[in-house]
Amino acid sequence: QSQLVDSGGGLVQPGGSLRLSCAASGFSLNYYAIGWFRQAPGKEREGVLCINSSGTTFYYVDSVKGRFTISRDDAKNTVSLQMNSLNPEDTAIYYCAVRQSWCSDKAYMYPDWGQGTQVTVSS
Repeated sequence: QSQLVDSGGGLVQPGGSLRLSCAASGFSLNYYAIGWFRQAPGKEREGVLCINSSGTTFYYVDSVKGRFTISRDDAKNTVSLQMNSLNPEDTAIYYCAVRQSWCSDKAYMYPDWGQGTQVTVSS
């Protein structure tokens, strides 16, 4: 049974850091594009960034450039999202999603999703 499990969220003060993980089971991430999406209360789910099978990163939210870094470890079948200099606007549920093709910022393009992990940035 194929599954994605998101983890690593929590409460952090402004300026702090968190590292999210997305672990896949039942299939290999090797040939997948992996995207991170987020959904804040009352807002639509938005694509944040994505890493393709070649390791190229695509950013879809300008405000996270220089602060968020995505990395993949195909040997461990995981993808990580390092988030630094967090601010309250980053508060959302974060989801990883995969697709067997190129990266996209459109949620409907991804058939498989993790359950999400809550990130709250507050003092």
